[in-house]
Amino acid sequence: MTDRNTQDGAVGEGRGSGGAGTEGRPVLGAGHRSEDGIRTFPFPADLSVSGVGMQIGAMGTGRTWHAEAPLERVHRIDFHVVMLFHAGPVRHMIDFAEYEVSAGDILWIRPGQVHRFTGDDHQGIVLTMQPGFLPRATVEATGLYRYDQPPLLRPDPAQLAALEHSLAQLEREYVDTTTLPLSLHTSVLRHSLTAFLLRLAHLAASSAKAAGEQSDTAFTRFRDAVEKGFATNHSVSAYADALGYSRRTLVRAVRAATGETPKGFIDKRVILEAKRLLAHTDIPIGRIGVAVGFPDSANFSKFFHQHTDATPAGFRAELR
Repeated sequence: MTDRNTQDGAVGEGRGSGGAGTEGRPVLGAGHRSEDGIRTFPFPADLSVSGVGMQIGAMGTGRTWHAEAPLERVHRIDFHVVMLFHAGPVRHMIDFAEYEVSAGDILWIRPGQVHRFTGDDHQGIVLTMQPGFLPRATVEATGLYRYDQPPLLRPDPAQLAALEHSLAQLEREYVDTTTLPLSLHTSVLRHSLTAFLLRLAHLAASSAKAAGEQSDTAFTRFRDAVEKGFATNHSVSAYADALGYSRRTLVRAVRAATGETPKGFIDKRVILEAKRLLAHTDIPIGRIGVAVGFPDSANFSKFFHQHTDATPAGFRAELR
């Protein structure tokens, strides 16, 4: 069984990945424009070496992505992207959150997430993977669809050296198309890619734990419950009762893990879903409000404006 084509926690499907350009840098395919005007870029397998479902190469000044890719505007990708930066700082938006990235940092962008480049000075190595390229066991072991984990990773020097060595080995295997038949070449690539992703997954898990996101059982249970119920349940007391905690215990656990209140955590998740629906679909705003727990469209617009300083209609219009 292979890597799934849809992902939990994100709107849309995850099919495809970026291609390799003539200068050795992966590029985005021509893509298509959905009804909402957001361009989605798939994986042009015909541009990858031997047509395999992954690409790896350099990014940097003087090298461009696909000419039609609106890198300075919000766009969506239907593939996995891992970028290891050799210079910085640069800014990069992922799912409507801005990240400042420096040399040695890693950005992990998953299928269906929207993002935007700021500036053209991204330098480093970029790895793209087509959903379906890796077996399900590897997908689960490496957390390819862990949308709850932050996309920005900061390895320590030893971790960075190991990741760079693993990426270099993967790139050597990627460009070596002469020593093995295609079937064996593809198998070796999968194994080399898995080795790199296992290191990356360990870094992501340890980073989340260090940040307190997985260190408290009360918080992780609350986080999982919110992920399942945010569309209909915005009540902190209701979550506390369902989980068997006092409201005070839940407040302490969430504040220790995230620095915010349980209500703030719930509201943040609701806003993210609303933004995704506004950006990815042409669903009427009233129906989007219903989808995230606001039967009254006026209440939804008020809630959205309080948290974003924009109306739902204004936010959608800005992305088109």
